[in-house]
Amino acid sequence: MMLRRPWPPLYSAPPLTYAPLPAPDYYYNNKGREYFLLAPYFRDALPPPPPPTGARCPCACLMRSHRSRSLDTITSDAFSDPEDVVYEVKKSARSLHHKRRSMEDLLEPQVTRKSRAGRVQAEPAENRPRFVAVTTLEDVQAVRCAEFHPHGNIYAVGSNSKTLRICSYPKLSDLREEHQTYQPTVLYKRTRHHKGSIYCMAWTPIGDLIATGSNDKTVKLMRFNSETSNLEGQEIELTMHDGTVRDVCFLEDTSNKSSLLISGGAGDCKIYVTDCATGQAYQALSGHSGHVLSLFNWGGAMFVSGSQDRTVRFWDLRTRGCVNLITPATNPASRVGSAVAAVCVDPSGRLLVSGHEDSACVLFDIRGGRSLQCFKPHSADVRSIRFSPSAYYLLTAGYDNKLVLTDLQGDLTTPLPSVVVAQHQDKVISGRWHPNEFSFLSTSADKTATLWALPPI
Repeated sequence: MMLRRPWPPLYSAPPLTYAPLPAPDYYYNNKGREYFLLAPYFRDALPPPPPPTGARCPCACLMRSHRSRSLDTITSDAFSDPEDVVYEVKKSARSLHHKRRSMEDLLEPQVTRKSRAGRVQAEPAENRPRFVAVTTLEDVQAVRCAEFHPHGNIYAVGSNSKTLRICSYPKLSDLREEHQTYQPTVLYKRTRHHKGSIYCMAWTPIGDLIATGSNDKTVKLMRFNSETSNLEGQEIELTMHDGTVRDVCFLEDTSNKSSLLISGGAGDCKIYVTDCATGQAYQALSGHSGHVLSLFNWGGAMFVSGSQDRTVRFWDLRTRGCVNLITPATNPASRVGSAVAAVCVDPSGRLLVSGHEDSACVLFDIRGGRSLQCFKPHSADVRSIRFSPSAYYLLTAGYDNKLVLTDLQGDLTTPLPSVVVAQHQDKVISGRWHPNEFSFLSTSADKTATLWALPPI
C-alpha cells in the first residue's frame, strides 16, 4: 500500500524541480521500461548493499521509501521514486552487464560516465541509439491524426482522404538498427468515413468507444469491439458544431458510470459536452474568442483547451465553466503570446505544456500559477505535444518536419536537453506515445503515418 503525505507549501525553496506522481489507473504506471531505455541514473545500477544492522527502524524506512514528492522538495539531483530504484535494481541483478540507454546517449555522439562502482565508461558514436521507422502507412493525402487504443495492441489513423483505418501494433522484440520499414497490417478500413477530412480522433480510457472529428462540421461516435477489432452497432453523428472540429477527448463520469465527449473547433468557438450514452450534447462552454485548436484531459472532471486567441483555459464540469485562464508568453521580453496549437498536462495535474504557432513551448506550473520557462525545440509551428508514458520526457511535433524529445527531469527553470528523434519529408501534424511501450506514432503532410521505436540493446 502506498503511503502518502499531504502537499507541503509550494516554492519555499527554489529552484523548482519536477518528478511526476503516479498516474491514474487508466494511464500506464510502470516506469521501468522507460527508465531502461533512457534514464541515465540507472545505467550501472547494482544490487543495494545490505542494510546496517540496528541502524534504522524498518517502519521508518518503509514510510520514507513510499513518500510522494512535491515540486520543491525534490533536489535537482534526485532521479526517481524509491519504488523505481527497486524495480531497476531487480532488473540489474538479473543482468548486470545489460547496458541501459539514457537521454545523454541520444544527445551526445560519445558518452563518458562514471559508474557507481567508480568505473569510467565511454560509448562510441556507432552505439548511439536512435529511433527507427518500424512501419509506415501510406495514404493518397495528408494524414492528420493517429491514436493508440488504450490496450496498445492496435491504433487508428485518420486522413484528409476521409479514410479511417485500424492497424495492428507489431511485435518489437526482434527490432534491429538495420530494420526495413514495412506497411502495417490494416485490420479495418472505412473509406468516406466523413464527408470531409478527418482532423482528430480519440478513444475512451477503456477503449470501447472511438470518436472522430472532421471539417464537415460533424463528430462521429462509434462503438468498438476489441475482440474483433471492428466497429459495431449504429454510429452516432453529432452536428452541433458550425465549423471544423479540431479536437476531441473523453472524460469518465464516475458518478453516472458513463463517458462524456468533449469537442471543440472553429465556427462559434464553443466547446461541447456530449453524453455518450444518449448521444446528446447537453452543455456548450463559451469563452474562447478564437478557434479551439487543442483539448486535453488527464483524468477526472477537468480538461484544458488551447485556442487561436492565444489563451489556455481550464474547465471543470463540476462548476460548469472556466476555472482558470492563462495567456502563455512566448516572447518573455515583450510578454506577447501566440496561437496555442497544442496543450497537454502531466498525469498528476501539476505541469502544463503548451505548443504555439511561433515555434515556442511554454512550461506552466498549474498549482503555483506561474510560468516556468519558454523554449523553442522547433523552427516552425508546434502542432502536437505529449508526455511520455511516465511523463519524464516530452515529445513535440512541428511544421519543421521534425519530432523532438525533451528531457523534463530536474530543474525546469534551466535549459532543457532536447534531441531530434524522428523526421518526415513534410510537416509533422501529430505525435502520440504508445501507452506502455517506448514507441510513438507520427502523422504528416507527406501522406504517411509512421511508427517509431528504439531497438532493444
